[in-house]
Amino acid sequence: MLDDTIAAISTPLGEGGIGIVRISGKDALGIASRIFTSVSGKDIRTVGSHTIHYGYIKDPKTGKTIDEVMLSVMLSPKTYTKEDVVEINCHGGILPLKKVLELVLEYGARLAEPGEFTKRAFLNGRIDLSQAEAVIDIIRAKTDIGLSVALNHLGGGISDKINPLEDKLLKVLAHIEASIDFPEHDIEELTVEEVKKELNYAITEIENMLKTAEKGKILREGLNTIIAGKPNVGKSSLLNALLREKKAIVTDIPGTTRDVIEDYVNIRGIPLKIMDTAGIRETNDLVERIGVERSLELFEKAELVLFVLDASKKFSKEDELIAEKIKNKNTIVLINKTDLPLKLEELKVKQMFEGKKVIKISVKENRGLDELETAIEKMFLAGEIDFNNDTIISSIRHKNLLKEAERSIKQALSTIDAKMPLDIVSIDINEALTHLGEITGKTISEDVIDRIFHDFCIGK
Repeated sequence: MLDDTIAAISTPLGEGGIGIVRISGKDALGIASRIFTSVSGKDIRTVGSHTIHYGYIKDPKTGKTIDEVMLSVMLSPKTYTKEDVVEINCHGGILPLKKVLELVLEYGARLAEPGEFTKRAFLNGRIDLSQAEAVIDIIRAKTDIGLSVALNHLGGGISDKINPLEDKLLKVLAHIEASIDFPEHDIEELTVEEVKKELNYAITEIENMLKTAEKGKILREGLNTIIAGKPNVGKSSLLNALLREKKAIVTDIPGTTRDVIEDYVNIRGIPLKIMDTAGIRETNDLVERIGVERSLELFEKAELVLFVLDASKKFSKEDELIAEKIKNKNTIVLINKTDLPLKLEELKVKQMFEGKKVIKISVKENRGLDELETAIEKMFLAGEIDFNNDTIISSIRHKNLLKEAERSIKQALSTIDAKMPLDIVSIDINEALTHLGEITGKTISEDVIDRIFHDFCIGK
């Protein structure tokens, strides 16, 4: 399939100033030359690399003009895929883009699979697998910090961490092989010392990377956040305030929110996948009851709970039910409606939620929301991680492979301590190298590669 010339629309479909049809492969120039007519009369098969040309896309069979375009020529190997690449810059509309793509496919290209341009960049050695995965993270980044982390990965940040570890482990294997192949030189004791030193160093480095994984996952996928509370405490109003738009319906009628409403919101660089749940209460309404049951199920998956209480009402059995459900969760308690006469016993709430942050707010008067955002920021971004400069592990795949590598290295140390033959130690070290290689793509199977790129959009 690497011999095929591929093509796809590389910009979102819809109306816009420009749309791009991308072609990559050995026949890219030949295909483009058959459908492109340069105003200057140039044959694009003979022009220089990284040049752009004005002209028209025409149907060779009818001579009909399809679109007025700018055509970019980029020659191998200095391209995104390390193949010849042509990009046809059309007018940004669905119809001209589709018609141009149809011509490109008719004259020899194949429609690209999801992520196939980036997959070729990886297979052709321009980037490693961790860098390829960073491309989709850049596209899907939800905050400036998330974008910064993804750009670090695209620049080789993961590889810069993994490659020295692999060098250390390969050095260990060389010591072991020397002791096995040349036993007459009596170097086993030296080898054991060197092996343990290098293996412990590798474990420390892996553990340092794994320390960033939890927060890295949040930056990549968002923090599962639930707004919880009984009906009519202001949950939907809070959601609208955080989103800065009126997404949830707000009324004085309890039970207005009957299903889960979710969206992403950026809180001080932290992406929250925030969900406004149906108010928790006993109800005979079938639809509302289903919403309550769904809300209770979501409590189990929540990484942060914003528990909203009504300052104008006393603490109720419904409040107690929710408090019991979330007692082991990261929780911020919000006493809302502080613009009304106070009936809630604030001291009782603070005693019940000892160790949790309790904030008095009024969504109606926009009070206390800055304090809430600061509390979320401190809860999840506090620590020694420098999100702008450190390499953050944000992929679950990378995290799991690092854990497997760490397990193999620890097993190697246990084997050494048990005074077992060094050739058995080498098996564990080779396993660790395999796991590390899967992160950068050195030792990964084709099936796994296909699964990774399947999540990409067509055209990237």
